[in-house]
Amino acid sequence: MRACLDLKESILPPGSRELGAAYRDLAEAHAAVLDFKQALPFCHKALQLHESTLGSNSVEVAHDRRLLGVIYTGLEQHEQALEQNEMSQKVMKSWGAAGPELLHAEIDAANIKIALGKFDEAVSVLKNVAKQVEKDSDMRALVFISMAKALANQEKVGDTKRCLEIACNILEKKELAAPDKVAEAYVEVSSLYEMVNEFDKAISLLKRSLEMLERIPQAQHMEGNVAARIGWLLLLIGKVSEAVPYLEDAVERMKDSFGPKHYGVGYVYNNLGAAYMEMDRPQSAAQMFAFAKEVMDVSLGPHHSDTIEACQSLANAYSAMGSYAMAMEFQKRVVDSWRNHGPDAKDELKEAIRLYNQIKKKALASLSPEDRATALPEPQEQEQDSDSAKAARQ
Repeated sequence: MRACLDLKESILPPGSRELGAAYRDLAEAHAAVLDFKQALPFCHKALQLHESTLGSNSVEVAHDRRLLGVIYTGLEQHEQALEQNEMSQKVMKSWGAAGPELLHAEIDAANIKIALGKFDEAVSVLKNVAKQVEKDSDMRALVFISMAKALANQEKVGDTKRCLEIACNILEKKELAAPDKVAEAYVEVSSLYEMVNEFDKAISLLKRSLEMLERIPQAQHMEGNVAARIGWLLLLIGKVSEAVPYLEDAVERMKDSFGPKHYGVGYVYNNLGAAYMEMDRPQSAAQMFAFAKEVMDVSLGPHHSDTIEACQSLANAYSAMGSYAMAMEFQKRVVDSWRNHGPDAKDELKEAIRLYNQIKKKALASLSPEDRATALPEPQEQEQDSDSAKAARQ
């Protein structure tokens, strides 16, 4: 799609509607794989082109603004998302539009309000939409999913479950007609069951979603995310041996879809490491944590809190192996990283120092009486080998 856009930019006039559509198509493609940062500039280009050529009240501009709202939501910039959504609805209403596009925009608005903590406003919007949709329509299912989200955030567990049951009953009837939409909806429903501690139900829906996605070639990018979620939930409820195959599968699927350095791959490696630690396999865990850290160093940066936690996990794994020198090296990196965060991370720094001293104590206890008199060497700040190469060698 990017190559096609480059070609169109070279041959089409600057104000071409076809070029505007190409910008929006590419923005939608990036948003579909949750790459919202890449989606944002292309959506802005589409909006600017359509506004300059068709006017600010055109249907194309309304579509651009609705997509921009979705992208801002993905970036967790909810105020901007709501602003774009409201502007989109205003244009659609000025054209007398009252069909699915407007109703979808209203559901989007309710979801944004939920993210902003405006639960009562969201429920009011959703009740209004519910009056306008058919009883067994997929849009009615979306309304009840969003309603459940608002109720779950208000800790109204019983009402949340009732809304989810209604949504699932509708979705079951749509599995053959719209498997991609239903599979995606099941993922969201499962996350809400997770919020109300119905983990078995959440896992069951995710497995159902994965089975459906595996039959849809264009949904390959979602398969890895769903498999990773199943693995994480199984790990959470203590079914570690069941979790590992899903996590291993998720790593390969996500690498194929997003590339080996995507941040999502790093999180799955981290969960795999945690699973191996639970299974008393610290060597395997160390290698997974090392992979996680390498990915996060690139995708999130070495000073991100999740990257530091991966380094902490690596230190813990080496300590469990009895490789205290390596454990101290990585624990020192953790200490240095939290120290660089300043006063805001004083609690994390205190805990990191405590763990460093604990590892040092274990290391000294493992030495012979003659060697204890000699201080352990301070770990070096940098090494020539990558962390994963060290883990593999260990």
